[in-house]
Amino acid sequence: MDPARPTANRIGVMHGRIVGLDSDLDGVSARRTVNLQGAPVLPGFHDAHNHLSLTGARLASLNLRHGVIQSMDALYAAVAQKAAALPPDGWVRGSGYDQNLLGGHPTAERLDAASGGRPVILEHVSGHMITVSTRAFELAGYPDRHGVPDFDGGFVARSADGRAEGLLQEKAMSFIYELVRPMALDEVQRNLALAGEQALRYGLTSITEPGIGDYKMVGNSPVDFHSYQQAVENRVLSTRITLMPYCTTLHDIEGFKDRGWFGLDLGIRTGLGNERLQIGPVKIVSDGSFIGRSAAMHHCYHGEPDNHGVLLFEPAKLHAMIIRAHEAGWAVATHAIGDAAIDHVMDAVEEAQRVHPRPAARHRIEHFAVATDAQIERAAALGLTAVPQGVFISDFGDGMMAAVEPEVAPLIYRMKSLLKAGMVLPGSSDAPVSDGNPLVSLHDMVNRRTSSGALLGPEERLTVEEAVRAYTFGSAYAVGQERDKGQLRVGQLADFAALSDDLFAIPQETIRDVTVGATVIGGEMVFDDGMVRGGESEMEKAAILAG
Repeated sequence: MDPARPTANRIGVMHGRIVGLDSDLDGVSARRTVNLQGAPVLPGFHDAHNHLSLTGARLASLNLRHGVIQSMDALYAAVAQKAAALPPDGWVRGSGYDQNLLGGHPTAERLDAASGGRPVILEHVSGHMITVSTRAFELAGYPDRHGVPDFDGGFVARSADGRAEGLLQEKAMSFIYELVRPMALDEVQRNLALAGEQALRYGLTSITEPGIGDYKMVGNSPVDFHSYQQAVENRVLSTRITLMPYCTTLHDIEGFKDRGWFGLDLGIRTGLGNERLQIGPVKIVSDGSFIGRSAAMHHCYHGEPDNHGVLLFEPAKLHAMIIRAHEAGWAVATHAIGDAAIDHVMDAVEEAQRVHPRPAARHRIEHFAVATDAQIERAAALGLTAVPQGVFISDFGDGMMAAVEPEVAPLIYRMKSLLKAGMVLPGSSDAPVSDGNPLVSLHDMVNRRTSSGALLGPEERLTVEEAVRAYTFGSAYAVGQERDKGQLRVGQLADFAALSDDLFAIPQETIRDVTVGATVIGGEMVFDDGMVRGGESEMEKAAILAG
């Protein structure tokens, strides 16, 4: 994937980096040679937006995703089966349900009956909503679901008499999460181990974790940096990790007499770390979710004339956070799905660059889900990186199209238009919202077919080369790491994935069926599905891989 040298048959590796290709290696001896029997090899996949620790948590919980759970009755039956194996006060934890496919959200009343009165928390597939049982409300101080307050930047579903029905959105989830978080640190390690193993099977050599440290919002515990560092030290994680602290972990730093400073203690900020574990941008969530119909839109949702979504922060506070983090040297990655939220973020970035120019800041907008031509042009002019998720097309495309008027549908999760505007496109999954398999994402980026077979935005389809470049070079660029990752060229880290088939030769409709046969990180074989047979897995000094 190096434009100057697009193909090679041999790769030489020493001390974790690529030292030569093909003829560069003539006359060179190697301590170990691995023959991949002609398998195609690509740079290691890099997921630019993957909640790794939450992926592990979902792998350990009751799976309610479509395909496993096909009806509301099946959901309640799964809850009942899980509850039967727990003590009377045991929490039933499940995740992945989608009301668009089930015909509605679960209710506390039905969860009470299914769980035998136990506390239940079911996470929506988007991660922006939960449904909980009456016992969970009681443990939070709201007996029989009475007296639950309203929340700025959140929503509580209520019956006609004001009683909570069970569904909580956005900031309204926080009082329930306080009951089950912070997670025990050994639980976080278990979750990272589960997700880390899956990442290697998927050929993911690098992951950007978008938001940690605020256990009331998106983190696991107040010491999430420690948990990741421990996982790397103990080789629980092999995949390279870039961590985004959540915005509420930043604060005013005391001690300055002539200025303010908004950040983490000691001035720690974007870029600190090493090849294995690094601090990335600060993460801000500005609005809700698309499929939950809570993303902040200029227009109303289809059939809901009073619903324009929600902003999680007042615009003035959002602007202040972005500007102050920018001034303190942070890259800022702001979740903005709706077009209204996107405008607020771009207004803030524009002002930040005006008062404190930092042209190479690499600010990002996560998702960038509904964007006009004018917004794309403005984002490009501001030097922003948009981080859309290709896999959402097949997972949620039908629901997203149904949520907006037909004339808005062509604006959903645009990708080709970003490239045409001169932007660098990353690849990402938002796992565990969608499965983290990059080959499924690549498939959707190229084909853009929804689960019903509808073609969503045909003009936004990418070529295979554009999609692969996004999931390798583009994601490295999004965190300022393109000098070390994203291409198979001399000097870069020896991170690559060997595949079962050549993505550039097979029918595009079969990309999602391709599997990873081997994953190499820093010259070390960290996953082998039988493609490499025999021999040590550690490339101690140098290696030549034929592929």
